[in-house]
Amino acid sequence: MLRARTFAAVTAAAASGVLLLPTQAQAAGSVHLYKIYYDSPGTDHRSNTSLNAEYVQIRNTTSAAVNLRGWTLTDAANHKYTFGNFVLGKGKIVTVRTGRGTNSAANVYQNRSAYVWNNDRDTATLKKSNGARVDTCSYNSTRVDYKWC
Repeated sequence: MLRARTFAAVTAAAASGVLLLPTQAQAAGSVHLYKIYYDSPGTDHRSNTSLNAEYVQIRNTTSAAVNLRGWTLTDAANHKYTFGNFVLGKGKIVTVRTGRGTNSAANVYQNRSAYVWNNDRDTATLKKSNGARVDTCSYNSTRVDYKWC
């Protein structure tokens, strides 16, 4: 019965033009911007804890690890973070934090003493070491503190 309902739902979606199949790149996975937490909780007083609560997450949905060496993450004002020799494992997420800290497999730090991401609107851009744009994610809201990309 479940199989018949599923088939009927897929058939109805296809007939209505609603069924969207993944593109070749989506089917293979990608390295992409995943989440921007642009307004750290509490008052913006530039403590390292507050700076590190502002971050961008990058996700690898490919079937292989990807070396991000030389890749850049920038905002609309061209604040730039450049990855050193960093391997993002398959299916993994790395969090790029604004403040200071010790890099690990899950977190890297920009070592800044000021905020990067505007609290109302901005655009994150991820580029490969050759300058090719991989992904962008924009937000324009003060109603929430983060954006899923």
